[in-house]
Amino acid sequence: MDVSTLEWGITLAVTIGVLLFDVVVIARNPHEPSIRECAVALSVYVGAAVAFGAWVWIYHGHDFGIEFYTGWLVEYSLSVDNLFVFIVLMAALNVPRKYQQEALMVGIILALVFRGIFIAVGYTLIDRFVWVFFIFGAFLVYTAYGLVKSYRTHEDEHPEDNRIIRFAQSHLNVGEEYRGLRLWWKDNGVRVFSPMVIVILALGLTDILFALDSIPAIFGITQEPYLVFTANVFALMGLRQLYFLLGGLLKRLVYLSLGLSFILAWIGVKLVIHALHEYHVVEFEVPTLMSLAVILVTLAVTAVASLRKTGVEAVTEEQRPEVPPAPPKPPESAEDRSG
Repeated sequence: MDVSTLEWGITLAVTIGVLLFDVVVIARNPHEPSIRECAVALSVYVGAAVAFGAWVWIYHGHDFGIEFYTGWLVEYSLSVDNLFVFIVLMAALNVPRKYQQEALMVGIILALVFRGIFIAVGYTLIDRFVWVFFIFGAFLVYTAYGLVKSYRTHEDEHPEDNRIIRFAQSHLNVGEEYRGLRLWWKDNGVRVFSPMVIVILALGLTDILFALDSIPAIFGITQEPYLVFTANVFALMGLRQLYFLLGGLLKRLVYLSLGLSFILAWIGVKLVIHALHEYHVVEFEVPTLMSLAVILVTLAVTAVASLRKTGVEAVTEEQRPEVPPAPPKPPESAEDRSG
């Protein structure tokens, strides 16, 4: 894929501009966004991603257009799963609702920085060493197994219990008051750190762990760094609005981790087959269009099955008859007590 310096420059400038606009707007008016506000912003971001994919399709060819859409769907699906961790994190650290937008914005910026670094490192490795695809493929299959295992054992993620987080909490003078993105101040001459420092640290560490999954996954779809980067950008841009818009619905997607485990396993196997093809062991590769179809069907089945299960459970819970309390025992007479 021949991407000009001008295309890269415009892409980076627009990305930075959107982020700066969001930071200024949120910093001036920290609040919990309304459903309408989230829906409008999310529609704009999704529409922009679809339009960008169409532009790639027209000017760079339909193969690259399919690769972008497939990579974007994979990254978006993984981002939705990551929202579960963000919800747990915000609740565990008691972040006020009006400041959660700021925390999420910082998390998105950190995610873009870390993923940009991981993309550069990953591209350098796969460009020089074909065997790296075996490692990426095996890692994705192992991650898929971990998702299935955690689902079957009902293990919950607790990023706030990380050792680094506990170390920071015990060695910094962390107060209880949130003041937006103001990270420290002096109280009677003593420096006091905002709990937001712990939140940002937790989000940063979580973003690094997320990147370990998402970057090998996207390289399993396309090895074009421009498409890898833009797919990540568009997947992360609407994450903040999705957090508030689907906060309650996310809890109903009970099979999401199973669907993602299948997708990651599929991409892991695809990477291994690609490596074998590069070494001329096999003569075929998994078409990206087939991967796109598999991902769409898996996400659709996962969503429908999850909503049906939680819907049936909710109806069953409502229809369950209430057990009336036992009537009080009559007081014993003197004869009863004497036996």
